Amino acid sequence: MQMYTRRFKSIICCCLLLLGGCVEPYAPEVIEGPNHYLVVDGLINGNGITTVKLSRTQNISEESMPMAEMGATLLLEEEQGAQYPLHEAVPATYVSSSLNLDLTKKYRLYIRLSTGREYASEFVDVKQTPPIEKVGWEALDNSLQLYVSSRDPQKNTQYYRWEYEATWAYTAALNSNIKYDEATGTIVPRTRSDENIYNCWRTDYSTGIKLGSSAKLSEDVIHEYPILTLPAASEELRIKYSILVKQYALTQEAYQYWEALRKNTESIGTLFDPLPAQLTGNVHSLANPDEPVIGYVGASSVQEERLFVSREELPKEWRYFYPTCQMDSLMPAEGQTLADLAERFKYDAYMPVTEIYAPDGPPAPIGYMGAVKGCVDCRTRGTNVKPDFWE
Repeated sequence: MQMYTRRFKSIICCCLLLLGGCVEPYAPEVIEGPNHYLVVDGLINGNGITTVKLSRTQNISEESMPMAEMGATLLLEEEQGAQYPLHEAVPATYVSSSLNLDLTKKYRLYIRLSTGREYASEFVDVKQTPPIEKVGWEALDNSLQLYVSSRDPQKNTQYYRWEYEATWAYTAALNSNIKYDEATGTIVPRTRSDENIYNCWRTDYSTGIKLGSSAKLSEDVIHEYPILTLPAASEELRIKYSILVKQYALTQEAYQYWEALRKNTESIGTLFDPLPAQLTGNVHSLANPDEPVIGYVGASSVQEERLFVSREELPKEWRYFYPTCQMDSLMPAEGQTLADLAERFKYDAYMPVTEIYAPDGPPAPIGYMGAVKGCVDCRTRGTNVKPDFWE
């Protein structure tokens, strides 16, 4: 028995050595090939503005941003009916006017690139999206869980997708009460007429794919689907937070496409993750049906619901985020005046925060406290324009 045990151990050791010596990087040709396929990202909005983004795929080894497809002509076409043009609002992003489409008709997206190549999605029905029943939140441990609930009493939906826009109020780390005056080249007090650089708002958009299905349930109900989780110490929850949830009804085919895309983008990275699935969209080249095109253009109405969460509503024991920044003291060198010192703030990258006074001296500044612009001007990360919807 001992002889067989030793032989087994020897075989294992030899196998491990062989495996270690045979591991070589493998880069399939498909990864290195020039595969820059057209990507169509958009939804035909049955009761509003349709937005479509055009880009190109890129290989894993490429470090540059995906190529944007600019200068294209896009039309929203009704089957045997009207056409609605989309214009290029920003590079590679095309938008329509606000439309109210006939829910009894089918629609598709037509694309003509600047090179003359033509593409079109398949004609699809416009799905009627049921209203959002509730957007809510719950404090769990040391985090805030935001969720959405919906139902369709007619049982015509079953497949759902959600996106969100999150907006929150925040402040700069340092509140400056002085500024550099370009006209005089000196430091002067800030007044109420000066632009606010302390209070701002920032908006981020969802990037993950949020899907839900009631197909296996007896009722067409989605109950408290988790949309987003925020740590208690996140900047978003310091003052006030708002989330606008957008809900789309999907066909089964569209749901399967989005589910495959979700798995490909979120579940790849270990030996135990599923293999990438082939994305079968509904956009095709009119000249070459075999040309791969990435994208599924569905059509549905859109339902929205907004939620506000104030700090006062959250658990008092939570530790909240507070911005911090380092200030520097600036004192005139020998022979210098305060006017000479003000030159340090001339180019806006470094900003004055407050004046320095001598403990027992006259009520006149002897120097300044300053910090980098990102610590003083909240506009470096957002806007000081209060959103129209803000409460």
